[in-house]
Amino acid sequence: MPVLPASFSSTTISRVAFANLLANGAIVLTGGVVRLTGSGLGCPTWPRCTDESFVTTPEMGIHGVVEFGNRLLTFVLAVLAVSLVVVVVRSPRRDLRPLAVAAFLGIPAQGVVGGITVLTGLNPWTVAAHFLVSMGLVALTTVLWLRSREPGVGEPLLGRPFRLLVGAIAAVTALVLVMGTVVTGSGPHSGDPEAGRTGLDPELVSHLHADAVFLLLGLTVALLVALYATDSPGRVRRAARDLLVVQLAQGVVGYVQYFTGLPILLVLLHMLGAVLITAYTARLVWSVRGPVSERPLTAPAEPAVAAR
Repeated sequence: MPVLPASFSSTTISRVAFANLLANGAIVLTGGVVRLTGSGLGCPTWPRCTDESFVTTPEMGIHGVVEFGNRLLTFVLAVLAVSLVVVVVRSPRRDLRPLAVAAFLGIPAQGVVGGITVLTGLNPWTVAAHFLVSMGLVALTTVLWLRSREPGVGEPLLGRPFRLLVGAIAAVTALVLVMGTVVTGSGPHSGDPEAGRTGLDPELVSHLHADAVFLLLGLTVALLVALYATDSPGRVRRAARDLLVVQLAQGVVGYVQYFTGLPILLVLLHMLGAVLITAYTARLVWSVRGPVSERPLTAPAEPAVAAR
């Protein structure tokens, strides 16, 4: 039996953390494929695929294959999450341990929510919860990966008004994601012909979702202008700039899919955009604090050398 090293390097931690981030993003896309192909009940029960089998059967056809494939990815996620906990615990990076444990605990939580989703016949509210848990894991693993590339977490690089604005952007991003799930739960792509809908007016909730997006864009533009006006740290300016680019691209995809009748490929691209917005928002939040080697914003001036 192989012996684990006494301590894992920062490079190893970073690679495993990045693998977790990619896998959590990938399962969102495979879940989108399940929903968009009408395979949400391809395995009609949980934790088994059928009452007699843990795996799909030929009688279940392509829908069973698609749904079961998505379930298999959960096991890959579990292996990666366990690996992440192991490499972090067996390293000097104690600051990363809470994030690694939270990322691990998110996998069984996601599995349980997914099981409830199947057992309730793809109730749109549990489908929404399933998606939002994944978004939380994407944000968490993004921050963990970025932190693993630096020696530790330092002090804030921005003043309180800027930090509050970054917090507002994160909060409105969460609102946009929640509203997006409500739009999805009211629209045509239910995951199965027999699945229920929220009963809300799709046009109304789409407009409310768009309003939240405009608010998010306004806050991000305001932050970016303020950052450049005050010559703020480059890492924060780059994070805000890249986030705005992703937001604009996502907005274009959202409008095009709305006015073209929600074609499957554009809906899937919009889901990818949601993953990217979540990751880039998490990066913005991460950028506000520098590594331990950075001087805090409020650091006292160097003491003057006493006159001889």
